[in-house]
Amino acid sequence: MYTEFTICPATVDQQPIVIQLIDEAAAWLRQKNIDQWAEPWPNRAERDERVKRGLERGETWLVLEGRTPAATMTICRDPIPHVWRELGRGDAIYIHRLVVSRKYAGQDLGGVMVDWAVQRERARRPVEWVRVDVWTTNTVLHAYYKKQGFISCGQCPDPQYPSGALFQKAADAAGKTDTSFLTEAPLPLGFNPG
Repeated sequence: MYTEFTICPATVDQQPIVIQLIDEAAAWLRQKNIDQWAEPWPNRAERDERVKRGLERGETWLVLEGRTPAATMTICRDPIPHVWRELGRGDAIYIHRLVVSRKYAGQDLGGVMVDWAVQRERARRPVEWVRVDVWTTNTVLHAYYKKQGFISCGQCPDPQYPSGALFQKAADAAGKTDTSFLTEAPLPLGFNPG
């Protein structure tokens, strides 16, 4: 049985929460000897600015259990041009910075979040694919996405980009997932989990 969660569009005020979730995941990855996010790419200031832009554009979401942040993801309609140069065709959504707090690991919250994003977007426009660019050296994460129904679709042509492993999943497959335990709502009034 799943926990009930609220999924909310995040605002710039929630940037510290999103960064905290990312930093928590980075620390856990280091414990597993996985180099993903060992250092913010290409540096902390630029990483934080990317996070802020996603928040400003209304692309970043927080998942809450009550008032406790459980996860975050950024959903984009447009590909990063230098990453998806060869495959950026077709109606797709792009998932970035999908992070689930370790407290909620093992519930498949991340997989359901991805499918929720596809279902939500398909209610607004045709979507053929959901795509993710994955840290190139994190083969454990590659296996996770394959288990979620994603297929490998090549490498980013930019060798400097660390998330160069490209994966996609047919949007039709995402439509079969029960996402009813994720309730979309605005952030609670005066939300500050501190």
